Amino acid sequence: MQALTNSPQKIITKTIWILSLVSLFTDLASEMLYPVMPLFLKHIGYGALFIGVLEGIAEAVAGLSKSYFGKLSDKSGKRLPFVQFGYTLSAISKPMLAIFIYPWWIFLSRTIDRLGKGVRTGARDAMLSDESHSKNKGRVFGFHRSMDTLGAVFGPAIALTYLYFYPNHYKTLFLIAFLPGLLAIVSTLLIKEKKKPGATPGSTKPNKVSIFAFVGYWKTGSTAYKKLVTGLLLFALFNSSDVFLLLKMKESGLNDTAIIGVYIFYNLVFALLAYPIGILADRLGLKKIFIAGLVIFSLVYVGFAFNNNLIIYLLLFFFYGVYAAATEGISKAWISNIVHKSETATAIGTYSGFQSICAFIASSLCGLLWYHFGAPFTFILTAGVTVLVIIYLGFIKRTAVSIS
Repeated sequence: MQALTNSPQKIITKTIWILSLVSLFTDLASEMLYPVMPLFLKHIGYGALFIGVLEGIAEAVAGLSKSYFGKLSDKSGKRLPFVQFGYTLSAISKPMLAIFIYPWWIFLSRTIDRLGKGVRTGARDAMLSDESHSKNKGRVFGFHRSMDTLGAVFGPAIALTYLYFYPNHYKTLFLIAFLPGLLAIVSTLLIKEKKKPGATPGSTKPNKVSIFAFVGYWKTGSTAYKKLVTGLLLFALFNSSDVFLLLKMKESGLNDTAIIGVYIFYNLVFALLAYPIGILADRLGLKKIFIAGLVIFSLVYVGFAFNNNLIIYLLLFFFYGVYAAATEGISKAWISNIVHKSETATAIGTYSGFQSICAFIASSLCGLLWYHFGAPFTFILTAGVTVLVIIYLGFIKRTAVSIS
């Protein structure tokens, strides 16, 4: 019986598989464009400051909506409608970039895409949490991140192949990216939602939820939750968009093919390692693996500050993939283990709300620092703050953030 309980086939349920495939298709669409976006924006005349503000605002919209719709999902006791609507919004945002290149239109497209992410994320992560238990959440969230990131391997590969034959023909690529988005929407129809605890029988309308729901939950959240999220947010405050890593390679003289190729390599490493690192985190502890990931991150950013060589960039992105695998899914698994099951979407959404405000500041600040002081100073500062976060998380008492 014990062997059956620990069987990977039983841990990774049908719902987890479908949610992971939906994320794969969506990320395939998004990542066809993500490494191309800074190249496209640079091609049509926009610089690092505009890109930083664009990414910051887009992520802020995503974060605020994650909090709001996460709370709404918990209040209503429903997950699937939020998942379906969120993935639909992200899908329809892709072809919009093929129509106009005006700044306000680019902002609108990116905002709709990130709004879709905000609508679905809390509900989807709550579904993943509900399909697992405290002893295997690292594995479940790691598996989902692994599948999700496979889309970030295939997407840039398609973009790379297309741009090889049709250099600078970005607009057609935006239309092509709509197709996997449609596959994601269709796949959500295969999910069957379980009845959620917290739903009020016979109720048709949840209580009113404020767009600033994350502020209210922060006031009522547990001490363990606040201590953990404080550390995560300090890191987020200086962890700018990966777009700046791609821009650094562009400034080093690498062509679009090399840049996208390195980005594919990074995502492949991430995809291959997320699941086994999730298993390792369940065995050794989520906190240990997360901190190890931050150590790697700080070293990678120091490397980016001084490197201009393609081979070294490959090595740096390999370790950057290790960092991502050790932190992205792990942080949500960690949070879900220290909050009540009926508050999972709200807790993750609240963290994401604050995180995206920090992301807006981080990306905008990165653009300003890059503009005034250059890339090396910007990356060194980020690495230094990360060391402070590592020290802070290291001193959090284990009893305050129980992860076992």
